[in-house]
Amino acid sequence: MDVVEERVDAGSEEVNEPGLWTIISPVNREIYTGMAVSLLSLVAWLGSIMLFLPIGREVMDDAPDSGRLWTLFGISLGLVVVSFVCRVLSFRISHLGAFRLEQILRTELTTRLARVPLGYVVNAGSGALKKVVLDDVRALHAFVADSTPLFAKTFAAPFFGAVLMFVLDWRLALISLALLPVGMIGMFFAFRDYDVARRKVDDANERINGVINEYVQGMHVVRTFDDGSGSFERYREALSDATATLREWTEKSQAGAFIARTLFAALPTVLVLLAAGIPMYRNGSLELPILVMFLLLAPTVTESIVPIVWLQQLITNAAASVKRIGQLRAVELMPEVSEGTPPADASVELRNVSFRYEGRDDNALTGVDVVIPEGTVTALVGPSGAGKSTIAQLIPRFWDVDDGQVLVGGVDIKEMTNDQLMSSVAFVFQNPFLLSDTIAANIRLGRPDASDADIVAAAKAAQANDFILEELPDGYDTVVSERGSSLSGGQRQRITIARAILQDSPIIVLDEATAFADPDNEAKIHRALAELARGKTLIVVAHRLSTIVDAHQIVVLDGGRVVESGTHEQLVANGQRYASLWSHFNEAQGWGLRTSADERSQSAPSAAAQTTSTS
Repeated sequence: MDVVEERVDAGSEEVNEPGLWTIISPVNREIYTGMAVSLLSLVAWLGSIMLFLPIGREVMDDAPDSGRLWTLFGISLGLVVVSFVCRVLSFRISHLGAFRLEQILRTELTTRLARVPLGYVVNAGSGALKKVVLDDVRALHAFVADSTPLFAKTFAAPFFGAVLMFVLDWRLALISLALLPVGMIGMFFAFRDYDVARRKVDDANERINGVINEYVQGMHVVRTFDDGSGSFERYREALSDATATLREWTEKSQAGAFIARTLFAALPTVLVLLAAGIPMYRNGSLELPILVMFLLLAPTVTESIVPIVWLQQLITNAAASVKRIGQLRAVELMPEVSEGTPPADASVELRNVSFRYEGRDDNALTGVDVVIPEGTVTALVGPSGAGKSTIAQLIPRFWDVDDGQVLVGGVDIKEMTNDQLMSSVAFVFQNPFLLSDTIAANIRLGRPDASDADIVAAAKAAQANDFILEELPDGYDTVVSERGSSLSGGQRQRITIARAILQDSPIIVLDEATAFADPDNEAKIHRALAELARGKTLIVVAHRLSTIVDAHQIVVLDGGRVVESGTHEQLVANGQRYASLWSHFNEAQGWGLRTSADERSQSAPSAAAQTTSTS
């Protein structure tokens, strides 16, 4: 059996740290075509300028040939039009390539995120991943769209322009280029330590993204418990840090940048040429048409230096984005077989499973053995951190085990394709998640080819059809808001259960699906879960022990190990860990709030009894 493993060789620089031109290579056709058209634009522009020499000489001739003059002028004007058209066309080509690159990279990265271990996604955080998939890809879009057409023109213009100037008059050529060394010194100071400063600014902006995401996602908590002084503190600190970093960079570079921008502008070069060229023209050592050509050529050469600086900045920014994209590309994918083995039945087994979360020193699970027969209900119980949810998430292979095996239908899940595993196991999360789409689309998520009748049938089985038709404005076509926040928690949960019912997987994993439901919704969710579990293998992560007393098997975990298992009656009779949990659960059920009036009513008989006893 061939295993398709897209693993990254840690020692391969080409994979680990791809170059800028390597990562944008999928759109090389558009890039090089845009460069060629841009170079043609430059050649046409320089050609139109060169025609000013014969035009000027013809104008200054004692007997000018009007026909030749208008011909030369027409050719020059035509070359200007060609230059303009080629410039516009080059940017059009590069922008089309940039949009195609954006589509290619975002498709690749989001596909990769679906195949990397879930632990990487959790540890990386939404802010950092959003920056890679959105901001860093956008930076490469900007580089391809705006930079590549300028490469040929920007780097060729100083060379061709300088050659033409030296051919025309070496004296004026040297005078035209005299300001460049001083401007280059200014550039050196402006971009000193650029990489370090850019990295600091990027890190500060990434912290701002993370804090904003956290603030927005926790808005209900912030508004309930905070007056703003505390919740905004982290944001203010991150923003102040970014502002201070940017200010420090600006203060260090602004003097050099001012000198460079001033000397590379057209006006200083024109003034220097006029100051030197007019006396040379008056003493007869310089033709007026040549001076006019220099006034057109020299600014083209000096002003082309500024785009080079701008391009260097874009290259640096793009290189930083390439590095972060490369880091995501370097994350080891979960290996998947090319042709998997289908499970023989709906049983589940964990054999000597050990697992440790990345960055943790201790195991989340150690030597766990659990056998779950087909068609049975198994509850996973234990104190917080015992490993219940870890087992539940290892079954649909959110992570790979470090040691041991997880088997579904007698087949190691590593030897099943992702489609085979997902069609065998459905997972109902404690916190239901809905896409910002229609109710029908959210239910259809697990089975895209389902008909409308199938969706309605699943919603009815999940106790969701009534509220969808009676309470939502457009019924099944109602678009829910982001993360389904426009619906109640119970409504969201019932829609996710309808999704699982429609998927019709033989194995159902429930991560305490009723943990946060009110009594009315809890009853409806229980009826929906009963429908979902009909004829299925059910694995329940249980916190409310009263909900699993009838389970075929209860597996008790503590410290990442299985400490006992059996039915409810057997475990209570054993008087060990489960019996202690059951006792504490029953004590918690009797807990309630007492008011001051309750306390007074309870204390009054005691006082009366004490008085009676005394007398």
